[in-house]
Amino acid sequence: MKKKIFSVVLSLVLAASLAACGGGGASSASSEAPAAATEENNVTLVYAEVNPLDTTVVGQVATHFAERVNELTNGTVTIDVQGGGVLGAEGDFCDNMIGGVGTIDMARLSVSTLTGYGVPKSALLCLPYTFASRDHFWNFAASDLAQEFLDEPYENGLGLHGLFLGEEGFRHIFTNKPVSGLSDLQGMKIRVSTDPTMVGMIESFGASPTVIAYGELYQSLQSGVVDGAENPVGNYKANSFYEVAPYLILDGHQLGVIELVITDAAWQKLSENQQNAIKQAAQECQAYNKELSEKIEEDTLAELGDSITTIEVDKTEWIEKAKSSDAFKEATKDYQELYDAIEALQ
Repeated sequence: MKKKIFSVVLSLVLAASLAACGGGGASSASSEAPAAATEENNVTLVYAEVNPLDTTVVGQVATHFAERVNELTNGTVTIDVQGGGVLGAEGDFCDNMIGGVGTIDMARLSVSTLTGYGVPKSALLCLPYTFASRDHFWNFAASDLAQEFLDEPYENGLGLHGLFLGEEGFRHIFTNKPVSGLSDLQGMKIRVSTDPTMVGMIESFGASPTVIAYGELYQSLQSGVVDGAENPVGNYKANSFYEVAPYLILDGHQLGVIELVITDAAWQKLSENQQNAIKQAAQECQAYNKELSEKIEEDTLAELGDSITTIEVDKTEWIEKAKSSDAFKEATKDYQELYDAIEALQ
């Protein structure tokens, strides 16, 4: 009997010792960033996109990303791309992901949308005339500086990991009334997002910034609630805005910088191999974006042809007014050195 009791006690001691060894590893891991899932399960991630998938730069990038993830993970990760704004506007995407609702796992966002959620450095990428050319932007995107901006949403507590930065083309102003240049914008109601730098820019041009949901823009242009708006050329055509606002001013006031983000909750569902596949697909999509954007802009202008009136402008005065706005000064005051470093990459 004594031997039996001794055997039981010894077994318990050994079990406790093994648990303590295992427990030490778990404690160490818990003090660091959460690890990837240990098992490679089948995972479906919902990807939100506000624009049509087949006719826009960002839509085609989303489709390409989903295809590459499927291939690189041997089908264990499915990217369910929900395009055309069926899940709401970009602000809705942010509210969903940051609020932990869990029905959106990933989203392609305009960087300007993110700035309203506590990522002040990212506002530098949205300022008018920051990027003098596409080459200037892609020099930045390939630099060490870019990672600083990708990391900002997570570091600032939003629970979002940045996967890549890209661009959807230069943004231009379009109107439903004849214009010939900056002087004709005086008093016009121009639709903007809630981005303060965009609001400030439109004010500096002498126009009246008007916040309207993107999904309501076509009808608002048609009914005269607003006189104009601004968008990349690809989105201008894809959303048929040219039908109700055929005057396109090629002012190129902003390169539409985009960022693909994934929630931390979704990221932790993935194994390390799956995470690496997502990273590789993101890098490939960045390169795909670079090739696609300029071609779509050139092809779109050619396709629109005589259905629109394009207005070429001398940007000198536009740049001076935009960079003298209070919103521009406010965005750069704490980050002048960082902004100068971006400018130096052109």
